[in-house]
Amino acid sequence: MKKLLSIVLAALMLVGCIATFASCSETPATGAPSDFKVGAIYITGKNDTAGYTFAHANGINKAVKALGLPEENLIVIDNIPEDTTQVTTAIDTLANQGCNIIFGISFGYIDAFDAAAKNEKYSDIIFSHATGYLSSLPGESAGYKAQFNNYFGRIYQARYLAGIAAGLKTLEVKNNNVGYVAAYGTQYAETCSGINGFTLGVLSVNPDAKVYVQEIGNWADETLEAQIAQNLIDTYDCCVIAQHCDSAQPQIVAAKNGAFGCGYNSDMSDKSATHLTAPIWNWEVYYTAAIKCAMETPDKFMDEIGIYYGGLKEGFIDISPLTDNCAENTKEIVEAVKKLMIDGEWDVFSGVELSYKVEDGKVEIIKTETPLLKNDGTPAGAVDDGVIKGSMAYFVKGVVEAK
Repeated sequence: MKKLLSIVLAALMLVGCIATFASCSETPATGAPSDFKVGAIYITGKNDTAGYTFAHANGINKAVKALGLPEENLIVIDNIPEDTTQVTTAIDTLANQGCNIIFGISFGYIDAFDAAAKNEKYSDIIFSHATGYLSSLPGESAGYKAQFNNYFGRIYQARYLAGIAAGLKTLEVKNNNVGYVAAYGTQYAETCSGINGFTLGVLSVNPDAKVYVQEIGNWADETLEAQIAQNLIDTYDCCVIAQHCDSAQPQIVAAKNGAFGCGYNSDMSDKSATHLTAPIWNWEVYYTAAIKCAMETPDKFMDEIGIYYGGLKEGFIDISPLTDNCAENTKEIVEAVKKLMIDGEWDVFSGVELSYKVEDGKVEIIKTETPLLKNDGTPAGAVDDGVIKGSMAYFVKGVVEAK
């Protein structure tokens, strides 16, 4: 049912998004109301020092400070697993403490947020859910009493750039095997598109490379994250470990084994001496605009913010600084491709394949129209935002499902 809903609603994903979002976020709020409260529910600890929750917490804290809200007006409930009963209890607690907008950062919170947004007693609260496919855009016919949106970004763009760094490293160390610790695989377009984007980046510099993907079956499990990273190194001789999971464990394991790594969510170079770069989120871009609109024009939140899907162009996503572990010409190629995406001249799933020539520090990008292929060799077909966000359920050529 969720898959069907995601496909149906994918066509609406950009409604009320980037254009109106920009107009709402251009200037800081003035005279922030002292009684305005922000609630947030985190899947792990608010004091994490790296990873998914850390990136969100950092973004919300920056937004609250930038908007002049007192620190005590941000109420956080952390370490809440993806259990609907526990998430519902957390929502009730934040609502009873007077929160005007409540953020939920994990995909599995979606059912509890959906139910709360349909509850008459919470009609004056704005519910904002990271990732997912549900929102109040369909109107009263969907049963929503409150404004309810979802927000995510074009992280596949940053993953492609990280893939370039990983691919160049495989060429340098003469090992074509890359490992990828994944929370999930083709079950969710969010994870699937990220894996595919990363793989296409790897293949753009090393067409002979293979990306071995092994699933955890959970967004956050530090023990399994470490075990799977170790398995990818031991079983498949992976020289680079990438990830879509919450902690820095895969990067720590990579460093211990002399492998290199591409982290996720935040810069993990302080956790691993062999780190290359990481796709990262600048969540404050969204949180600042969302909180500002909730304070100033709460009745127009869905019109002014709506479903948000920003990318490199908006500064919402990026990669962390390239470390000295990166291979020669990594910076030059990454910056050239990044500019293409920011300028709107190319995107990852456009059906145009990139390759590169570098002479005297100058990059020549060669574009070749090439149909996107699944890893079984069949054509993937057209890929638009609806597919990337809602219905992508296949791996591209170059991905190998590890055991």
